[in-house]
Amino acid sequence: MKTNFDQIVERQGTYSVKWMGAGGNGVDYLNPEITLPFQVADMDLACPDPIVAAMHRVADHRIYGYSGATDEYYGALMNWYRRVYDLELKREWIIPSHGSMSAVNAAISAFTNVGDGVIICRPVYGHFTGCIEEEYYRKAVNVQLINSDGYYTMDWDAFEAACAVPTNRVFILCSPANPVGRVWTKEELARMCEITRRHSVILVADEVHCDLLMKGARHTPILQATDDWSNIILVTGINKTFNVAGLACANAVIPDDTLRGIFRKEFGGGLLSPFSIAALIAALTECDEWLADLREYIEGNIDAAIAYLAEAMPKVKVRKPEGTYILWLDFSAYGLSAEEIHDKIYNRAKVRLQDGLVHDPDLGGQFQRLCVPCAREVLMEGLRRMAEEFQNN
Repeated sequence: MKTNFDQIVERQGTYSVKWMGAGGNGVDYLNPEITLPFQVADMDLACPDPIVAAMHRVADHRIYGYSGATDEYYGALMNWYRRVYDLELKREWIIPSHGSMSAVNAAISAFTNVGDGVIICRPVYGHFTGCIEEEYYRKAVNVQLINSDGYYTMDWDAFEAACAVPTNRVFILCSPANPVGRVWTKEELARMCEITRRHSVILVADEVHCDLLMKGARHTPILQATDDWSNIILVTGINKTFNVAGLACANAVIPDDTLRGIFRKEFGGGLLSPFSIAALIAALTECDEWLADLREYIEGNIDAAIAYLAEAMPKVKVRKPEGTYILWLDFSAYGLSAEEIHDKIYNRAKVRLQDGLVHDPDLGGQFQRLCVPCAREVLMEGLRRMAEEFQNN
């Protein structure tokens, strides 16, 4: 590994949502006055140099007008899928989007009506529920994943039953699964495709974590799991992989002409920032070595965190994820309420995670989500603070 991810990059005072309200002077992150945040799925690790150079080229041009995707943009994305996933995309399938959730939202709006059901599988990214219920006034239909000692699988009978309800028109799949870390197998994905197609349910696969995998894991793009793409929308983005969430650059990939036409009519045109366009081209054509280093570093953080928890907080149950940079921590063995767990971590330890109830309102009270992509010493300091607060429980 050549990239130095141990370098701490100052983020306070840089408009970072993650670090707002951290307190302290923002210089020494190991200062106990500073709240250490691990709640947001972005990285405290510097972007690869080719992206930084691309940003400088755009900035130095001094004009930031209306900008649209170019041949180079589409070519970079198509070549990436060909090289990395052995998947051939066509340019006309690709619809650039201001972030992955913009594409997910457009699918909900395009293919459902007010009051219709949108199927999700909790524990799952909490914003899915928010956009379904609060933005579009649809019904979030939960098919609870089966938890087997921290390894989550689909409840196929419940999934089939949910898809069979005529008013449940869309299924949003998180692949890999945030926060539980599953990388779905090709067989699992194929079964999801078959069930949804048989019941005329649109399958929207949010795959923004797809490049962040542990050794030995392999992500299968949803388009590789079936030969019938008549109900499939793949949503992809560079925001997680290359730490450019603030640039709002994602793409919906929709091979079926009818499906794409309906989606595009709802979604409209939409222009990208020139910074987003330049970032995607640089990320997908010049950053392979950086990404290999990143995966190694993130897996090292995950291994170090799990080993520390096993020693210092053995009551916390955690399973190594197959993908993402997220740990799903189970505090149930402490016998504390969700409020007591929250108080110990957030108020006393001055560590900010994300309450499990965000991702699973029914069964998530004893869980916390921890995002690990930061300098290792900062991660370990956060864990040390937590262990100190739980040592007498």
